[in-house]
Amino acid sequence: MPSTRIIEIHPDAPPKPALGAPCNGCGVCCLVEPCPLGALLSRRLRGACVALRWDGGRYVCGVLTSQPRSIRGWLVRRWIAAGAGCDCSLELGDKP
Repeated sequence: MPSTRIIEIHPDAPPKPALGAPCNGCGVCCLVEPCPLGALLSRRLRGACVALRWDGGRYVCGVLTSQPRSIRGWLVRRWIAAGAGCDCSLELGDKP
């Protein structure tokens, strides 16, 4: 039997895309567990990433949005696999 976890998602967040589809900023992946960079910043491997930000209709990486066109931004995009498509295989249940 699959385990159940509850995560709090902004009510206006877009629905989670299918695995491999382009990212739409649903935030599910970063709300469940941080990426390697987020794990360093959050100092944990489970739970919401401290860098995750709500940006008026979608979730974004706060580290990436702080310096998007710098060398640091390029490294962050590579580390979080920005543009690689949804890599979150979680299946979401209905809202309570």
